Amino acid sequence: MLQRKFDEIVKGHFPNAMDAKDTSIHYLGKMQIEHKIDISKVLMATSVCSDDINVPSTTFFNVLFGPFIMGGLGGLPFAGQTGMTAFAHHIPDSGSAFIFYGPHIGITLDGELGKMYRPRQEETGNSCGALMLALSRLSDGDYKPVINDDDYQQMKLEESLLPHREGFLSSDNPAKAITEATYEIIDQKIHDHIKSCKDEFPVNTVTLLGGIIINTDYGLDDYFDARNFEVIDVSSL
Repeated sequence: MLQRKFDEIVKGHFPNAMDAKDTSIHYLGKMQIEHKIDISKVLMATSVCSDDINVPSTTFFNVLFGPFIMGGLGGLPFAGQTGMTAFAHHIPDSGSAFIFYGPHIGITLDGELGKMYRPRQEETGNSCGALMLALSRLSDGDYKPVINDDDYQQMKLEESLLPHREGFLSSDNPAKAITEATYEIIDQKIHDHIKSCKDEFPVNTVTLLGGIIINTDYGLDDYFDARNFEVIDVSSL
């Protein structure tokens, strides 16, 4: 009953979102049937937020090798070009690569975005915590993040979001808008890193699935709003 209710609420904000388990089945099927990819030889990388709530979001983790973890706070691929190169070098012989990426956002039964009930907690908490913190700080027009070693990822996330500040602060739903902006940043960085590291890949095929993870209540399935699915021939980049 709760899952059905969440389905209505999630799709009110993200009409194209799918149950996370259905997402896995759908895109693994496309890889096998439409693109003739042997998923028994696919190494998966992720560029999703390091938040523990994202671990069970899809069943890709149960089927593919890996994951090679590229993402940090907010889902930005902080592993950079070195991480992309290492990932490329770990792909099975005659295999393929799959990169699953994007930010996440919580939602409550009341339809509030940016919040969720976490395991064994009676009050709602932020999701994504890093993005909601960035939203709070960037709401102050005088605030500018200062890059430092002690909080590097959060400061770098906020710095990346600075050019988008006016857009998400003027939005009807800033929590959703800052998440959308973060997706665009991650998507661009993933594509840039693949292009700059293309000669490191021992295989031609890299599959990308990017979008937004939508966290519901603990114990219920999450959702995924896919924004990009593509199979790249890195030799043509």
